[in-house]
Amino acid sequence: MKPASESEQDIVENTTYDELSIGQSATLTRTLALNDIRAFAAVSGDTNPAHLDPAYANQTLFHGVIGHGMWGGALISAVLGTQFPGPGTIYLHQDLDFTKPVRIGDTLRVTVTVTAKDDLKKRVELQCEVCNQHDEVVLRGLARVMAPTQKVKRPKISAPQIQLFDPVERLNTLLSLADSLEALRCAVVHPCDAGSLVGALDAAQRGLIIPVLVGPVGKIRSAAIAGNLSLDGIELIDAPHSHAAAEQAAQMAARGEVEILMKGSLHTDELIHAVLQHKELATGRRLSHVFRFDVPMYSKPLMVTDAALNIAPTLLEKVDIVRNAIDFAHIMGNPNPKVAILSAVETVTPAIPSTLDAAALCKMADRGQIKGAIVDGPLAFDNAISPHAAQVKQIISPVAGDADILVAPDLESANMLAKQLEYMAGASGAGVVLGARVPIALTSRADGPAVRMGSALLALLVAHHLRTDPLRQSQLKQA
Repeated sequence: MKPASESEQDIVENTTYDELSIGQSATLTRTLALNDIRAFAAVSGDTNPAHLDPAYANQTLFHGVIGHGMWGGALISAVLGTQFPGPGTIYLHQDLDFTKPVRIGDTLRVTVTVTAKDDLKKRVELQCEVCNQHDEVVLRGLARVMAPTQKVKRPKISAPQIQLFDPVERLNTLLSLADSLEALRCAVVHPCDAGSLVGALDAAQRGLIIPVLVGPVGKIRSAAIAGNLSLDGIELIDAPHSHAAAEQAAQMAARGEVEILMKGSLHTDELIHAVLQHKELATGRRLSHVFRFDVPMYSKPLMVTDAALNIAPTLLEKVDIVRNAIDFAHIMGNPNPKVAILSAVETVTPAIPSTLDAAALCKMADRGQIKGAIVDGPLAFDNAISPHAAQVKQIISPVAGDADILVAPDLESANMLAKQLEYMAGASGAGVVLGARVPIALTSRADGPAVRMGSALLALLVAHHLRTDPLRQSQLKQA
């Protein structure tokens, strides 16, 4: 490929010492955004709550969040280093007076003006002034630099892109969905390790669940002691081992004594098997698992199904998996989710059975057998979530590049996709099992407290939705 000529590129050119004159100046204009504050905090480590915590900032004399003072100082540095004098400049000294706070949305005009030159040492003094959109001075000072003596003219270097992602903020936003909901009784099955016990107690403290710990009481108490956890006021139901704990919890759910089940330190198939043994918990749907992810590089929450239960689902089983995911999206506030049926390719290919299933699912959606969503497939992962990939492959679809739900061909591919999102893409996830009369918060032994609390939140939202189910209402009355 032929390199672009200088006229086709953005060029940065400095002003040498000999070219500088007293009174000569340069300006830069920049508007402060919330992400600027967050990025500066991440890079500098300055997490002063005056910049990042609105509740705290509202109580200060500034009555609101303000930008870091040194963000304005960094803008001065940007002018000196890239524009005037530009490349080759060596920063020697800077003094600054901060005269007014800078708030989100303020547009700053940075002006640096040459006030003195030292011909012997090739040093220059520049008056620095930063004004907001009201022409009020927010920052002023004096810079002393060693100006470049040789001309520099070269292609401008683009700044690296910073992708801001705050998992704590995302989790708190998710948990806020339960602010107006009452906590529900939840059977925590065999919580005999610190991880599952902490997850349950954290969810209780947050007001998401009223935990009922079901399992060997001695082991549960030992786990609490080892983790320095208090079980005061927590109901415990003794069961000799994990199988018995799963059966006891399923019976409680069948009788309407609890409205949520939460997996502790037992195998998933033990708990699911116990649930399937009780016809009172059946809905006519196949049970399936849905992950909800906040992905740093994706513009909205992304759901992945089924990564936990159905190993090699048939077409009819996939219908239930899709329906469960659509219902879950509705509960999460998306009335018409975009469902991408994934495969390795985006064309129907008889040699790849998952493409045939995808085509059948789409036709079922067209005929009204699957409702409440826009369904399309087969779609490869890239053109399901990337508008650019979909455009390059000339895929005309309302789902391609904008999916809300990814339906994988089988458990292996879904599980690998989910773990790649978490471990390689930095996604924050939580999951829940749907299809029974009670939701099941299903987590892995490797999951941390945030995942467990997020899963409890998802189960709580589903449980409150299921309270409108007539059979569930009957169970609750009987209990």
